[in-house]
Amino acid sequence: MSLPAPNLDDRRFQDIVDEAKRRITRYCPEWTDHNVSDPGVALIELFAWMTEMILYRVNQVPDRLYVKFLELVGVELFSASPARTDLLFTLAAPPVEPVRVPSGTQVGTERGEGEDQIVFMTDEDLQLVQPELTACLTRSAARYEDHTEDLRLDGSVVSCFPSLRPGDALYLGFANGLAGNLVRLSVNVSGVDAPGIDPSRPPRVWQSWDGADWREARILADTSEGFNSSGEVTLLLARRHEPLAIGAVRAHWVRCKLVDTVPGQPPYHVSPQIESVVPTGLGGAVAAHHAEPAPEELLGTSTGRPGQVFQVRRAPVLARRPGETVRVVPPRREPQREPESSVWTEVADFADARPDDRVFTWSGATGEIRFGPALTGRDGRVRQYGAVPDEDAQIYVSGYRYGGGRRGNVGAGKLSILLTAIPSVDSVRNLDPATGGVDAESVENAKVRGPLYLRGGHRAVTAGDFERLTLEAAPGVARARCLPPDSPGAPVRLMVVPRVDIPPEELKLEHLALSDGLERQIKGFLDERRLLTTRVLTDVPSYQGITVTAEVHAAATVRAEKVRTEAESALYRFINPITGGPDGQGWPFDLDLSIGDVFSVLRAVPGVLRAETVHIFLADLKGDIAPEEARQRVRLSSEALFMSVRHRVVVRQ
Repeated sequence: MSLPAPNLDDRRFQDIVDEAKRRITRYCPEWTDHNVSDPGVALIELFAWMTEMILYRVNQVPDRLYVKFLELVGVELFSASPARTDLLFTLAAPPVEPVRVPSGTQVGTERGEGEDQIVFMTDEDLQLVQPELTACLTRSAARYEDHTEDLRLDGSVVSCFPSLRPGDALYLGFANGLAGNLVRLSVNVSGVDAPGIDPSRPPRVWQSWDGADWREARILADTSEGFNSSGEVTLLLARRHEPLAIGAVRAHWVRCKLVDTVPGQPPYHVSPQIESVVPTGLGGAVAAHHAEPAPEELLGTSTGRPGQVFQVRRAPVLARRPGETVRVVPPRREPQREPESSVWTEVADFADARPDDRVFTWSGATGEIRFGPALTGRDGRVRQYGAVPDEDAQIYVSGYRYGGGRRGNVGAGKLSILLTAIPSVDSVRNLDPATGGVDAESVENAKVRGPLYLRGGHRAVTAGDFERLTLEAAPGVARARCLPPDSPGAPVRLMVVPRVDIPPEELKLEHLALSDGLERQIKGFLDERRLLTTRVLTDVPSYQGITVTAEVHAAATVRAEKVRTEAESALYRFINPITGGPDGQGWPFDLDLSIGDVFSVLRAVPGVLRAETVHIFLADLKGDIAPEEARQRVRLSSEALFMSVRHRVVVRQ
């Protein structure tokens, strides 16, 4: 419960006007007309209005003191978080020599009229190479057969899945690593219509070995239709591709593995027969984030005093990488000798800093760089927390990255302008929407977070602690739910809903997957704060798809199509794990959905006179099982959330 804030002056406009009129008879008795038509009364009301504004500002002083208190105890604004996506670089021709896309390569959106260009930078180097096929194996019942020579001989064929059991696979070995590369496999298949499968859903997956496990490759195109006929298979491989010895053959492997069929999916009746495979390098993809680089920057000259503050020109500043730091150049003492600069280290605070430690703090939200203060103890001695740059020393930052925020959550294909010249690269685009961009924290949010931070401490003990610290661990977390262990020694289950900036109508199950980077960030943050005996299992909630069909009656003065669109949009917003629920903060855990809730949502749509009929269906988010109609209420388990799937509203007039 919050303490009541004092009202420093509770007078309002009419109170001030009435008080001024009462004083007229004392100070100006000859003034007898006190009606609003009198010019003097008009002036009184004008100054009363101005005085009321001043009193309003005076009453904001407690808010300012509250914010200053939070700053005093170390509560700082979170900086912006950059959106992330993968950028696909396509080559103009197959590479003769490896093509290097260096880390920091910049790609932007098209600059619209009156709009700023949104720029992304690649996270690491990308090597685009021409694949060299050196080996071919097949596996059946854990036995491997070498078919390398069969691919080289005319008239020979290789049976991809010899026994037609799930787990059979065709292995293609390459001389060099193809990490992140886009590879086209031109496949010549013997016979026609032999496999007998559905060409749009063949029961097989493409994978590559990353040194620890087989990672699924993304199929961008398959004109062979699952080896139904000769054609081309275009694969985007995982970011790591390591060599592996299978029997006596060591190579960088890519395999096509037969998997179990799902209901309604026909299996292979006979194994496809491959006559030849010709690989071609087309390009590759690499991770990128929303940021722009800032060059080395001179911040100013040191005064030699403790607690100095400098500020970079651009903010918000993203989390620093190695090499992004402060450099101090001492003043020149001898004309013939150039002074040697020193590199300082960024720290979170000065609590443990010794007087000779060359450390500083850097606020990402504001861009402020601070050097250590000097404090006087009870014994009168002055203690310096961190070293102080010498007087007249020049303070530089060696470069940094700025940007981030929700504006970086651009749609698929929007990043298409290559801003860094790279020979042989023909085009670039992002295959998927960029996600994870979050604006810098607002002061209002910090005012709510501050008391939770002070009361909860820095340890993860209770379920509430885990949920609160998970939200602090990464701005990319929208919601978190902690489930206690089922039995002694069992792990704590932490359900995480990632933050995505996608319209509710377009939200899909794959958008809510937990990325490896976000999972590592959460795990690293919690490992420093959990008990040593507590194990944490990070996962995503299970999502129950909900489809609503309804019939509503609309007023004759509104367009039926407009009412239908707004009604369906209202359902998508309401039944949503991020923006749904009664308070619009995401569908609550443990809250059931009833037909009455749906009626309330539909009746609130402008133009709807009444909702006639409503039906709720349980939908399969993967589309493999037909929807099943539910009753009056849909129950929700403790680890699940509702998610909208294909609502349909019929409007009658």
